[in-house]
Amino acid sequence: MTMRSHRPVAVAVALAALAAPSLTACTTAPSAARVPPVGTVTRPPATTVPALRRLVEDGAPGAASLVTRDGRFSASRFATVGVADLRSGRRMGARDHFRAGSLTKTLVATVVLQLVAEGRLALDGTAAAHLPPGVPATGDGADLRKVTVRQLLDHTSGLFNYTDDRRLSRQLYGKGFGAHRYDRYTPAELLRIALGHPPVAAPGARYSYSNTNYLVLGMIIKAVTGHPYATEIRRRILVPAGLDDTSFPGTDPTLPAPHGRAYSRIGDRRVDATSLDPSRAGAAGEMVTTLGDLNRFFSALLAGAFLPPRQMAEIRSEKRTGGTYGLGLYATELPCGVTVWGHNGDINGSFAQTAGSADGRHVVSYRVNTDAADRAHGTDVLTAEFCPAPHA
Repeated sequence: MTMRSHRPVAVAVALAALAAPSLTACTTAPSAARVPPVGTVTRPPATTVPALRRLVEDGAPGAASLVTRDGRFSASRFATVGVADLRSGRRMGARDHFRAGSLTKTLVATVVLQLVAEGRLALDGTAAAHLPPGVPATGDGADLRKVTVRQLLDHTSGLFNYTDDRRLSRQLYGKGFGAHRYDRYTPAELLRIALGHPPVAAPGARYSYSNTNYLVLGMIIKAVTGHPYATEIRRRILVPAGLDDTSFPGTDPTLPAPHGRAYSRIGDRRVDATSLDPSRAGAAGEMVTTLGDLNRFFSALLAGAFLPPRQMAEIRSEKRTGGTYGLGLYATELPCGVTVWGHNGDINGSFAQTAGSADGRHVVSYRVNTDAADRAHGTDVLTAEFCPAPHA
């Protein structure tokens, strides 16, 4: 469902003062300096603004984007349209925190592939072999003893998506949201809900996106390392890359300052969904971050700063999904034929996407503060930035 507004649209474009971090503490990572330089394309200073405006005209209270080129984070180009808060009229800021939903998955996948590179985990090993004690491995036809780590990563496990459970979905996104927004869940509880449904396909048969897959991967990381997946992400990714504005809140319903509001559409009502218990998402989507941190992470990942070459090839491999999904990354072919790599994420009141060139030297992140905007306009944001402008 989309929202339409005819109120005047405010536009701001600014340079975001975002200091570039250095990557120092990644034990399994090759140097990002091996990435060859790419040519510079001269562009107008606000290529994404018309696409952001379309998102707002389509119903998003606010939209924002951040563009980084050649690792020049201090010169990243920030643009925003609309407002971060409908009551105060406050505009979105470059350093605003927001819930990033399934963008969490790419960081989880990166840690899993680091464990593979270290010989502590095998992509073709079974998921059940690494589940903590007391966590179910079988259900209504589903059997994690037949599902591999690779199939979890690329969504070919066939496991039912727990957020599609009818009762839970009403509580998470429907009319029950108000009464259940602070409900607390454990990964094992959510997995049991998923295993209470028949699988959507046999393991390896076809691609079917499922949050359950990354819920299980979070448990596998803990079983292999002895630490919660969020602790491993902080140690292996956030600290080395200087991603100081990214966090995994667990059960904390609040957002760190600064932040705007998040708006959901439930029936015909717009609901403020800023505050909620993020344990509903866990390793599938609990991350809180900023546009700047997303650009830094994806720039470093695509440049090879977190994974050795073999695992970099794996994270981009889409052969088992028919070109749909790698091991934690989407490849998106834009109308002009350019392919960009990244992920998107949505959760109550928030949608965001990051995409970058294959070498990570050109990265764009954008967000809206609603879960109800037309995402086709998001593709317009990427097209505006990555596709050459037609000659006059």
